[in-house]
Amino acid sequence: MKRILVTGGESRFAKVLKNKKSKFKFIFRNKKQLNILSETSIKNNIKKFKPKYLLHLAGLSRPMKIHEKKLKKSISLNIIGTANIVNACIEKNLKIIHFSTSYIYPGKKGKYKETDPLLPWNNYGWSKLGAESAVQMYKNSLILRTCMTEKPFVHKSAFANVKTNFIYHDDFIKIFLKILNKKGIFNIGGKSQTVYQFARAENKNVKKIFSKGELPLKMDMNLKKISKYSK
Repeated sequence: MKRILVTGGESRFAKVLKNKKSKFKFIFRNKKQLNILSETSIKNNIKKFKPKYLLHLAGLSRPMKIHEKKLKKSISLNIIGTANIVNACIEKNLKIIHFSTSYIYPGKKGKYKETDPLLPWNNYGWSKLGAESAVQMYKNSLILRTCMTEKPFVHKSAFANVKTNFIYHDDFIKIFLKILNKKGIFNIGGKSQTVYQFARAENKNVKKIFSKGELPLKMDMNLKKISKYSK
């Protein structure tokens, strides 16, 4: 059974992953147990658990405004922390599995392929692109550009003019566990639809609103590469 060391072991996704059976042994570490801003902490965890892979979930995400208000924190946790993880993996030739985001695409044309040019539209996207840049330099890596959320949908309203690939954590994990042995970059998400269409499938009471610049209108990704694993 391959051992996978997990940073951000108390994150929303990690909490769902903990309850799933798989052929892998996940070792979840919270931010006190594994501090991504401390190279010593990272190396000590790798030495202690001797993992085959490192799943990097730790970082800063919501609320989006925090990446504008606390720029230093965003840079430290998402860019510098990830670079520290990559450096530690390089030393031990340890594979890193990194969660990126669809927010690194411009959001203007939609159907973005993994090979399309990248141009984030907010600071969160830039922080994740900075993180991904470090991971891409290391070929023993798997980068997942995701668009996932917890279930039930947490908001009472949803954009009816913003197209994305939202997918719930449970559905994402089914695909995720099939590709852990792969390398490279994969877009992963649900079918292309508006946020309102996605949310309303589970909650008929969700209110319809329209983006007036809060989000780009065409954020959806091309999922052809991952499609054979999502059946």
